[in-house]
Amino acid sequence: MSLLLTGIGELTTNDDELGTLPDAALVLDGASVVWAGPASSAPAADSAVDLEGRAVLPGWVDSHTHLVFAGDRTTEFAARMAGQPYRAGGIAVTVGATRSASDADLTAVMSRHVAEAVSQGTTYIETKTGYGLDVPNELRSAVLASDQVDEVTFLGAHLVPPGWDADSYVDLVCGEMIEAVTPHVRWIDVFCETGAFDGPQSRAVLEAGRKHGLGLRVHGNQLDYGPGVRLAVEMNAASVDHCTYLTKSDVEDLASSETVATLLPACDLSTRQPLPDAQALLNAGATVALASNCNPGSSYTTSMAFCVATAVLQMRMSVAEAVRAATWGGARALRREDEIGILRPGSRADIHVLDAPSITHLAYRPGVPLTYAVWRKGERVR
Repeated sequence: MSLLLTGIGELTTNDDELGTLPDAALVLDGASVVWAGPASSAPAADSAVDLEGRAVLPGWVDSHTHLVFAGDRTTEFAARMAGQPYRAGGIAVTVGATRSASDADLTAVMSRHVAEAVSQGTTYIETKTGYGLDVPNELRSAVLASDQVDEVTFLGAHLVPPGWDADSYVDLVCGEMIEAVTPHVRWIDVFCETGAFDGPQSRAVLEAGRKHGLGLRVHGNQLDYGPGVRLAVEMNAASVDHCTYLTKSDVEDLASSETVATLLPACDLSTRQPLPDAQALLNAGATVALASNCNPGSSYTTSMAFCVATAVLQMRMSVAEAVRAATWGGARALRREDEIGILRPGSRADIHVLDAPSITHLAYRPGVPLTYAVWRKGERVR
C-alpha cells in the first residue's frame, strides 16, 4: 500500500534536481519512494501521515562500524583520558573477549547496537569482522554479522595477533582465511597503519581481496602520515577511512579519484587525535563521508547525529555538508549512492524525521535526541 508523508517543513533529498524543499511531501510504495515534491502537488495515496512541519532527510548511512565484539575497554579509555596515547594494540583485548564469547552473546551485542542506531535514524549499516583474527572466529564473525547488518567487510588484517609475525599472518589472511569468509562478505579492508600493517603487506591483502571479487576499503592515516590514502587511491578502493593525517598530495589524490574519504570524528575525539581537515577535502572536490566507527576501544557510539554535530561545531563543515556526508557520502562509500542516502523516485524508502523544523537543529541543539520517526525500506521502525 502507498503512504503519503505530508506536512514536511523541510525535505533534504540529496538529489541535485530536487534539492531541499520547503512544505514538501513524499509518497512511499512498498520499499521505495515513488514521488517527491511540493505538498500542494502530492498525489493521492492509500494512507497518509501529517508530519506537522517537521524536517525529513534520508536515513543515516553508517558506512564504518565494528559491531562483532565482546568485552569492555573502559580501563583503556580512562587511561587515555588521563594522558596515555592511543595505540592500535588495544584491539588485542577485544580479540580475546570476542573469541571467548558465544554466538548468542555476540548476536545479542550486535542486535542491541543495531537497535540503538536505528532508534537514532540510522537505516543502513556496514560492519567489519576483525576481532577474531583466526580462521574459525573470522568466519564466525562474518556469518553472524551477515544476519544483523546490511553490508559486511572482512577485516582479518586488523592487527597481527600474538604468536604471529606480520608476513606469515598476511599469508594466512590472503589464503585460508579469505577463502573461508568470502561467501559471507562484500568487502575487504586492511589497517594500513603504524603498529598494524605496512604498505606492501596492505597491498597484498587488497590484491587478495580483489582476486576473490571483493570490493576494497582501507583504514589509513589515522595515527600518522602514511601510505594508506595513496594505496587506496591507486587501487581504486571505495573508501579510505580515518584520514586524520593528510598531506597536500593525499588531498589532491582523493579529489582526483573515486575513493571516498570517510571521516570518523567520534574516534578522533575519543583517542585525542586532531580532527581531520574536512574543508580541505571538500574545497579540493573530494567526496567526504561521516561514519560512527562504533567499536569498544576507540569510538563507542552509535550516534551519527553526534558525528554530524561534531563535524559542524569542530570541523567547520556546514550543516548541509555534514548531513550529506552522513547520508549520501556514506552511500557513496558503499557504492550504493543511487539507492540509499537519497530521497527521490526510485530510491529506497529510508526516512528520518526530526522533531525539529530543519536539519540545522542537529548542530544547533547538540546532544538532544531529535529523532521523531524512522521508516526503513518503507516500514516504520520508530
